[in-house]
Amino acid sequence: MHPRLLELGPVTVYTYGVLLAAAYLAGLQMATARARSRGLEASRVMDLGIIIIIAAIVGAKLLLVAVDFNYYRGHPAEIFSLARSGGVFYGGLIAAVLAAFWYLRRHKMPVWVTCDVFAPGIALGHAIGRVGCLFAGCCFGRPTTLPWGIVFSDPFAASYVGTPLGVHLHPTQLYEAGAELLILVFLLAFERKGRSYPGRTFWAYMLLYAISRFVIEIFRGDPRGVVFGVMSTSQFISVVLAPLSIVMLIVLSRRPTEATPGPAGARRRARPA
Repeated sequence: MHPRLLELGPVTVYTYGVLLAAAYLAGLQMATARARSRGLEASRVMDLGIIIIIAAIVGAKLLLVAVDFNYYRGHPAEIFSLARSGGVFYGGLIAAVLAAFWYLRRHKMPVWVTCDVFAPGIALGHAIGRVGCLFAGCCFGRPTTLPWGIVFSDPFAASYVGTPLGVHLHPTQLYEAGAELLILVFLLAFERKGRSYPGRTFWAYMLLYAISRFVIEIFRGDPRGVVFGVMSTSQFISVVLAPLSIVMLIVLSRRPTEATPGPAGARRRARPA
């Protein structure tokens, strides 16, 4: 596609980096706006968002090293190439969640309400980030004869992330971007339906993402680690995360809850008994 957006002398601006920055900013902006409507302190949410971004970047790269450990052990100089790599999303997600829980406990913020605030923003940011993957040529799919297969032709993408050139491939980057946008729409609609309780939106996102990622991994063609010889690392995490999400949705739904702030809560309080 177009991995390099601009080249200004010795400085190269990568398309993926620009879109990744846009993804983080869009997700953070959405979370901040949602925080205000739920009575949370916007400055705290902004600080938390910055911590999440840093943790996500570090976690994604660490899981990439873990998945391709043998490669990096044999080519230690390639560790420096991590500065240009996005890493593995699940690594970033897990690190971000752990960092977020630490921050929430330290500042005594409502854990599940805050997680609900961030969930749609994560979906939005991930969708934008996957478009960046498409431009970079990473996270590519398996060869396909389907009419919507895409062909990469930039030699830089081949040398940079090993993208096959001149071959029709599943556009797995667009599959995941589309899945994330559908999840985003579902979450926003889901919040208006049924009995709301803290943690419902967050764990619904985790469940839906785990399912979609497991399926999309079937069409991925890039090397990304194998667990038990039958599934990718991300599929294994999905297999663990999906049932955990269901359990958490059940457990949290059984907790007594009070009317939440914001329009939905106002409607519930105004309803005649």
